[in-house]
Amino acid sequence: MSTRFRTATQRGTILLTTLAIALVLSSPYVRAAETPVPRLTDAHGLTVTDQPRWVDDTHRTFVFSVATDQVPAPTLLPGQEPGKHKIVVTLPRNYDPSARYPVQYYLHGHPDRPDSPWNQRVVERATEGVDLITVQPNGSGRGWYSNWVNPGAAGPQNWETFHLDQVIPFVDANLATIADRDHRAIVGHSMGGFGAFHYAEHRPDLFSALGSFSGGLDLRNSEIRAAITTTLVNPASGTPAVGADAVFGPPVWPFDGVWNAQSPAHHVASLRGMTIALYTGNGGNLTVNPVQAVVENRARETTLVTAANLTAHGIPFHLADYGDGSGWAPGCTGKHAEEACVQADMNHFVALRHP
Repeated sequence: MSTRFRTATQRGTILLTTLAIALVLSSPYVRAAETPVPRLTDAHGLTVTDQPRWVDDTHRTFVFSVATDQVPAPTLLPGQEPGKHKIVVTLPRNYDPSARYPVQYYLHGHPDRPDSPWNQRVVERATEGVDLITVQPNGSGRGWYSNWVNPGAAGPQNWETFHLDQVIPFVDANLATIADRDHRAIVGHSMGGFGAFHYAEHRPDLFSALGSFSGGLDLRNSEIRAAITTTLVNPASGTPAVGADAVFGPPVWPFDGVWNAQSPAHHVASLRGMTIALYTGNGGNLTVNPVQAVVENRARETTLVTAANLTAHGIPFHLADYGDGSGWAPGCTGKHAEEACVQADMNHFVALRHP
Protein backbone atom coordinates (compact mmCIF):
# COMPACT_ATOMS: atom_id res chain seq x y z
CA MET A 1 0.00 0.00 0.00
CA SER A 2 1.44 3.38 -0.98
CA THR A 3 2.19 6.16 1.49
CA ARG A 4 -0.15 8.44 -0.46
CA PHE A 5 -3.03 5.97 -0.10
CA ARG A 6 -2.38 5.44 3.60
CA THR A 7 -2.42 9.20 4.12
CA ALA A 8 -5.78 9.57 2.37
CA THR A 9 -7.21 6.71 4.42
CA GLN A 10 -5.95 8.22 7.63
CA ARG A 11 -7.42 11.59 6.68
CA GLY A 12 -10.77 9.96 5.97
CA THR A 13 -10.71 8.17 9.31
CA ILE A 14 -9.90 11.40 11.13
CA LEU A 15 -12.71 13.21 9.30
CA LEU A 16 -15.26 10.50 10.13
CA THR A 17 -14.15 10.40 13.75
CA THR A 18 -14.43 14.17 14.02
CA LEU A 19 -17.92 14.13 12.53
CA ALA A 20 -18.99 11.33 14.87
CA ILE A 21 -17.73 13.23 17.90
CA ALA A 22 -19.50 16.39 16.75
CA LEU A 23 -22.76 14.51 16.30
CA VAL A 24 -22.51 12.93 19.74
CA LEU A 25 -21.68 16.21 21.43
CA SER A 26 -24.56 17.93 19.68
CA SER A 27 -27.08 15.39 21.01
CA PRO A 28 -29.51 16.95 23.52
CA TYR A 29 -29.26 13.76 25.59
CA VAL A 30 -25.51 14.21 26.01
CA ARG A 31 -25.92 17.87 26.89
CA ALA A 32 -28.57 16.89 29.43
CA ALA A 33 -26.24 14.24 30.87
CA GLU A 34 -23.71 16.97 31.64
CA THR A 35 -26.24 18.91 33.72
CA PRO A 36 -25.21 18.76 37.39
CA VAL A 37 -27.96 17.74 39.78
CA PRO A 38 -28.96 20.74 41.93
CA ARG A 39 -27.87 20.81 45.55
CA LEU A 40 -30.59 21.98 47.91
CA THR A 41 -30.49 23.84 51.23
CA ASP A 42 -32.94 23.68 54.12
CA ALA A 43 -35.58 26.40 53.99
CA HIS A 44 -39.12 27.31 55.02
CA GLY A 45 -39.43 24.59 57.64
CA LEU A 46 -38.13 21.77 55.41
CA THR A 47 -34.99 19.78 56.21
CA VAL A 48 -33.36 18.04 53.27
CA THR A 49 -32.84 14.42 54.35
CA ASP A 50 -31.65 13.13 50.96
CA GLN A 51 -30.01 15.38 48.38
CA PRO A 52 -31.26 15.15 44.77
CA ARG A 53 -30.27 12.27 42.54
CA TRP A 54 -31.12 11.80 38.88
CA VAL A 55 -33.63 9.00 38.35
CA ASP A 56 -32.06 7.98 35.01
CA ASP A 57 -29.41 8.90 32.45
CA THR A 58 -31.52 11.50 30.64
CA HIS A 59 -30.91 13.86 33.59
CA ARG A 60 -34.25 15.61 33.39
CA THR A 61 -35.94 14.27 36.52
CA PHE A 62 -34.48 14.09 40.02
CA VAL A 63 -35.83 12.97 43.38
CA PHE A 64 -34.98 14.16 46.88
CA SER A 65 -36.46 13.82 50.35
CA VAL A 66 -37.41 16.28 53.07
CA ALA A 67 -38.69 16.16 56.63
CA THR A 68 -41.35 18.52 57.98
CA ASP A 69 -42.96 19.16 61.34
CA GLN A 70 -46.29 19.61 59.56
CA VAL A 71 -46.43 15.91 58.61
CA PRO A 72 -43.68 14.30 60.69
CA ALA A 73 -45.05 10.77 60.37
CA PRO A 74 -47.03 10.15 57.17
CA THR A 75 -48.70 6.80 56.69
CA LEU A 76 -46.48 4.68 54.49
CA LEU A 77 -46.83 2.66 51.32
CA PRO A 78 -44.39 -0.24 50.79
CA GLY A 79 -40.85 1.05 50.28
CA GLN A 80 -41.47 4.50 51.77
CA GLU A 81 -39.29 5.58 54.70
CA PRO A 82 -40.68 6.92 57.98
CA GLY A 83 -40.53 10.69 58.29
CA LYS A 84 -39.26 11.23 54.74
CA HIS A 85 -41.25 12.88 51.97
CA LYS A 86 -39.97 12.26 48.46
CA ILE A 87 -40.38 15.13 46.02
CA VAL A 88 -39.83 14.63 42.29
CA VAL A 89 -38.76 17.47 39.99
CA THR A 90 -38.64 17.40 36.20
CA LEU A 91 -36.54 20.13 34.62
CA PRO A 92 -36.59 21.49 31.10
CA ARG A 93 -33.98 19.93 28.89
CA ASN A 94 -30.81 22.07 29.10
CA TYR A 95 -31.98 23.64 32.36
CA ASP A 96 -29.96 26.79 33.05
CA PRO A 97 -29.74 27.80 36.75
CA SER A 98 -29.08 31.39 35.68
CA ALA A 99 -32.40 31.55 33.79
CA ARG A 100 -35.91 31.56 35.25
CA TYR A 101 -38.77 29.13 34.48
CA PRO A 102 -42.49 28.82 35.21
CA VAL A 103 -43.53 25.97 37.52
CA GLN A 104 -46.41 23.52 37.62
CA TYR A 105 -47.23 21.38 40.63
CA TYR A 106 -48.59 17.93 39.80
CA LEU A 107 -50.44 16.13 42.61
CA HIS A 108 -50.62 12.34 42.43
CA GLY A 109 -53.67 10.21 43.09
CA HIS A 110 -54.52 7.43 45.54
CA PRO A 111 -52.81 5.13 46.41
CA ASP A 112 -49.93 6.47 44.36
CA ARG A 113 -46.66 8.24 45.01
CA PRO A 114 -44.71 11.02 43.27
CA ASP A 115 -41.86 8.70 42.26
CA SER A 116 -44.03 6.21 40.36
CA PRO A 117 -42.46 5.58 36.93
CA TRP A 118 -45.71 6.29 35.13
CA ASN A 119 -45.94 9.76 36.68
CA GLN A 120 -42.43 10.49 35.42
CA ARG A 121 -43.33 9.30 31.93
CA VAL A 122 -46.48 11.40 31.77
CA VAL A 123 -44.69 14.56 32.89
CA GLU A 124 -41.59 14.14 30.73
CA ARG A 125 -43.58 13.42 27.57
CA ALA A 126 -45.95 16.35 28.10
CA THR A 127 -43.15 18.82 28.84
CA GLU A 128 -40.64 17.72 26.20
CA GLY A 129 -39.39 20.87 24.50
CA VAL A 130 -41.21 23.13 26.99
CA ASP A 131 -39.37 25.52 29.29
CA LEU A 132 -41.26 24.42 32.38
CA ILE A 133 -40.35 22.95 35.78
CA THR A 134 -42.75 20.32 37.16
CA VAL A 135 -42.78 19.48 40.87
CA GLN A 136 -44.50 16.38 42.27
CA PRO A 137 -44.70 16.47 46.09
CA ASN A 138 -45.52 13.49 48.26
CA GLY A 139 -49.21 13.38 49.17
CA SER A 140 -49.11 9.99 50.90
CA GLY A 141 -51.41 7.20 49.79
CA ARG A 142 -54.24 8.90 51.64
CA GLY A 143 -53.18 12.44 52.54
CA TRP A 144 -56.11 14.02 50.67
CA TYR A 145 -54.16 17.28 50.38
CA SER A 146 -55.80 18.62 53.51
CA ASN A 147 -55.01 19.55 57.10
CA TRP A 148 -56.66 16.66 58.94
CA VAL A 149 -59.18 17.57 61.61
CA ASN A 150 -58.81 14.37 63.65
CA PRO A 151 -55.47 12.65 62.97
CA GLY A 152 -55.45 10.89 66.33
CA ALA A 153 -52.42 8.69 66.94
CA ALA A 154 -51.05 9.50 63.47
CA GLY A 155 -49.97 12.90 64.76
CA PRO A 156 -50.11 16.12 62.72
CA GLN A 157 -51.14 15.57 59.11
CA ASN A 158 -51.13 19.13 57.83
CA TRP A 159 -50.66 18.38 54.14
CA GLU A 160 -52.03 21.70 52.93
CA THR A 161 -49.67 23.69 55.13
CA PHE A 162 -46.76 21.42 54.13
CA HIS A 163 -47.32 21.95 50.41
CA LEU A 164 -48.46 25.56 50.21
CA ASP A 165 -46.45 27.21 52.99
CA GLN A 166 -43.33 25.05 52.83
CA VAL A 167 -42.81 23.19 49.55
CA ILE A 168 -43.67 26.07 47.22
CA PRO A 169 -41.36 28.67 48.82
CA PHE A 170 -38.70 25.96 49.27
CA VAL A 171 -38.76 25.24 45.53
CA ASP A 172 -38.61 28.94 44.72
CA ALA A 173 -35.64 29.36 47.07
CA ASN A 174 -33.68 26.44 45.59
CA LEU A 175 -34.51 26.32 41.88
CA ALA A 176 -34.57 28.78 39.00
CA THR A 177 -38.28 29.55 39.12
CA ILE A 178 -40.34 32.60 38.26
CA ALA A 179 -41.73 32.90 41.75
CA ASP A 180 -45.08 34.56 41.17
CA ARG A 181 -48.71 33.60 40.67
CA ASP A 182 -48.74 34.31 36.93
CA HIS A 183 -46.10 31.66 36.33
CA ARG A 184 -47.36 28.97 38.72
CA ALA A 185 -49.95 26.28 37.91
CA ILE A 186 -51.38 23.32 39.81
CA VAL A 187 -52.89 20.14 38.42
CA GLY A 188 -53.66 16.69 39.77
CA HIS A 189 -55.07 13.27 39.01
CA SER A 190 -57.89 11.62 41.00
CA MET A 191 -57.19 12.46 44.68
CA GLY A 192 -54.71 14.96 43.26
CA GLY A 193 -57.44 16.56 41.15
CA PHE A 194 -59.32 17.19 44.38
CA GLY A 195 -56.11 18.58 45.88
CA ALA A 196 -55.48 20.92 42.96
CA PHE A 197 -58.94 22.49 43.20
CA HIS A 198 -58.80 22.52 47.01
CA TYR A 199 -55.46 24.35 47.04
CA ALA A 200 -56.36 26.79 44.28
CA GLU A 201 -59.64 27.72 45.98
CA HIS A 202 -57.91 28.29 49.32
CA ARG A 203 -54.93 30.15 47.88
CA PRO A 204 -55.86 31.87 44.62
CA ASP A 205 -52.94 34.21 45.25
CA LEU A 206 -50.56 31.35 44.45
CA PHE A 207 -51.87 29.95 41.16
CA SER A 208 -53.02 31.28 37.80
CA ALA A 209 -53.88 27.89 36.23
CA LEU A 210 -55.66 24.83 37.54
CA GLY A 211 -56.44 21.37 36.20
CA SER A 212 -58.20 18.22 37.39
CA PHE A 213 -57.75 14.84 35.74
CA SER A 214 -60.77 12.79 36.89
CA GLY A 215 -60.74 14.36 40.35
CA GLY A 216 -63.20 13.54 43.11
CA LEU A 217 -64.42 17.11 43.47
CA ASP A 218 -67.80 16.80 45.20
CA LEU A 219 -67.48 16.00 48.92
CA ARG A 220 -71.24 16.26 49.29
CA ASN A 221 -71.64 13.19 47.08
CA SER A 222 -72.29 10.10 49.26
CA GLU A 223 -70.35 7.84 46.90
CA ILE A 224 -67.27 10.06 47.08
CA ARG A 225 -67.55 10.14 50.87
CA ALA A 226 -67.68 6.36 50.93
CA ALA A 227 -64.65 6.15 48.64
CA ILE A 228 -62.61 8.55 50.78
CA THR A 229 -63.47 6.89 54.08
CA THR A 230 -62.54 3.53 52.54
CA THR A 231 -59.07 4.84 51.70
CA LEU A 232 -58.61 5.91 55.31
CA VAL A 233 -59.43 2.59 56.93
CA ASN A 234 -57.88 0.34 54.25
CA PRO A 235 -54.30 -0.77 55.08
CA ALA A 236 -53.58 -1.02 51.34
CA SER A 237 -53.73 2.79 51.26
CA GLY A 238 -50.86 3.04 53.72
CA THR A 239 -49.94 1.87 57.18
CA PRO A 240 -51.03 2.37 59.80
CA ALA A 241 -54.68 2.76 58.85
CA VAL A 242 -56.56 5.68 60.40
CA GLY A 243 -60.13 6.45 61.40
CA ALA A 244 -62.87 7.20 58.89
CA ASP A 245 -63.25 10.68 60.44
CA ALA A 246 -59.52 11.51 60.35
CA VAL A 247 -59.46 14.00 57.47
CA PHE A 248 -62.83 15.77 57.34
CA GLY A 249 -64.52 14.54 60.50
CA PRO A 250 -67.64 12.32 60.58
CA PRO A 251 -69.09 11.89 57.07
CA VAL A 252 -72.73 11.91 58.19
CA TRP A 253 -75.22 14.66 58.98
CA PRO A 254 -75.32 16.65 61.21
CA PHE A 255 -71.59 16.28 61.86
CA ASP A 256 -70.43 16.67 58.26
CA GLY A 257 -69.82 20.42 58.23
CA VAL A 258 -66.16 20.11 57.24
CA TRP A 259 -67.01 17.84 54.29
CA ASN A 260 -69.47 20.44 53.02
CA ALA A 261 -67.13 23.37 53.64
CA GLN A 262 -64.20 21.72 51.86
CA SER A 263 -66.08 20.46 48.79
CA PRO A 264 -64.26 22.00 45.78
CA ALA A 265 -67.25 21.61 43.48
CA HIS A 266 -69.27 24.01 45.62
CA HIS A 267 -66.71 26.75 46.35
CA VAL A 268 -65.54 27.86 42.94
CA ALA A 269 -66.00 31.63 43.27
CA SER A 270 -62.37 32.25 44.26
CA LEU A 271 -61.17 30.66 40.99
CA ARG A 272 -62.29 33.59 38.88
CA GLY A 273 -59.52 34.77 36.58
CA MET A 274 -57.65 31.46 36.49
CA THR A 275 -57.16 29.17 33.51
CA ILE A 276 -59.27 26.16 34.54
CA ALA A 277 -59.38 22.76 32.84
CA LEU A 278 -61.45 19.68 33.69
CA TYR A 279 -60.84 16.23 32.17
CA THR A 280 -62.94 13.08 32.54
CA GLY A 281 -64.01 9.89 30.83
CA ASN A 282 -67.19 7.95 31.44
CA GLY A 283 -65.63 4.58 32.27
CA GLY A 284 -66.14 3.09 28.83
CA ASN A 285 -67.06 -0.58 28.61
CA LEU A 286 -68.14 -1.62 32.12
CA THR A 287 -67.36 -5.28 31.44
CA VAL A 288 -63.66 -4.44 30.98
CA ASN A 289 -61.83 -3.47 34.17
CA PRO A 290 -65.15 -2.73 35.91
CA VAL A 291 -63.67 -1.23 39.09
CA GLN A 292 -61.73 1.46 37.23
CA ALA A 293 -64.71 1.99 34.93
CA VAL A 294 -67.03 2.68 37.88
CA VAL A 295 -64.50 4.93 39.63
CA GLU A 296 -64.11 7.05 36.51
CA ASN A 297 -67.85 7.20 35.95
CA ARG A 298 -68.41 8.48 39.50
CA ALA A 299 -65.53 10.97 39.19
CA ARG A 300 -67.21 12.24 36.04
CA GLU A 301 -70.35 13.08 38.01
CA THR A 302 -68.34 15.27 40.38
CA THR A 303 -66.63 16.94 37.42
CA LEU A 304 -69.99 17.80 35.87
CA VAL A 305 -71.24 19.27 39.17
CA THR A 306 -68.12 21.43 39.28
CA ALA A 307 -68.60 22.51 35.67
CA ALA A 308 -72.22 23.46 36.40
CA ASN A 309 -71.17 25.59 39.36
CA LEU A 310 -68.43 27.30 37.37
CA THR A 311 -71.01 28.09 34.69
CA ALA A 312 -73.42 29.43 37.30
CA HIS A 313 -70.71 31.80 38.54
CA GLY A 314 -69.86 32.93 35.01
CA ILE A 315 -66.31 31.55 35.26
CA PRO A 316 -64.85 30.30 31.95
CA PHE A 317 -63.27 26.82 31.87
CA HIS A 318 -62.20 24.04 29.52
CA LEU A 319 -64.02 20.70 29.77
CA ALA A 320 -62.75 17.55 28.06
CA ASP A 321 -65.56 15.03 28.62
CA TYR A 322 -64.11 12.32 26.42
CA GLY A 323 -66.47 9.42 27.10
CA ASP A 324 -64.90 6.05 26.27
CA GLY A 325 -61.68 7.76 25.20
CA SER A 326 -61.80 6.59 21.59
CA GLY A 327 -61.66 10.16 20.29
CA TRP A 328 -59.26 11.42 22.95
CA ALA A 329 -56.07 9.40 22.64
CA PRO A 330 -54.84 6.06 21.28
CA GLY A 331 -55.07 3.46 24.03
CA CYS A 332 -57.45 5.53 26.16
CA THR A 333 -60.65 3.61 26.94
CA GLY A 334 -62.17 6.07 29.40
CA LYS A 335 -61.03 4.22 32.53
CA HIS A 336 -59.71 5.74 35.75
CA ALA A 337 -55.93 6.00 36.17
CA GLU A 338 -55.35 4.88 32.59
CA GLU A 339 -51.97 6.16 31.48
CA ALA A 340 -52.98 6.93 27.88
CA CYS A 341 -55.90 9.06 29.11
CA VAL A 342 -53.87 10.88 31.75
CA GLN A 343 -51.09 11.48 29.23
CA ALA A 344 -53.54 13.14 26.84
CA ASP A 345 -54.95 15.18 29.74
CA MET A 346 -51.49 16.42 30.71
CA ASN A 347 -50.52 17.13 27.11
CA HIS A 348 -53.60 19.32 26.72
CA PHE A 349 -53.15 21.10 30.04
CA VAL A 350 -49.50 21.97 29.37
CA ALA A 351 -50.40 23.21 25.87
CA LEU A 352 -53.04 25.56 27.32
CA ARG A 353 -50.29 27.49 29.07
CA HIS A 354 -47.37 26.78 26.79
CA PRO A 355 -48.67 26.42 23.21
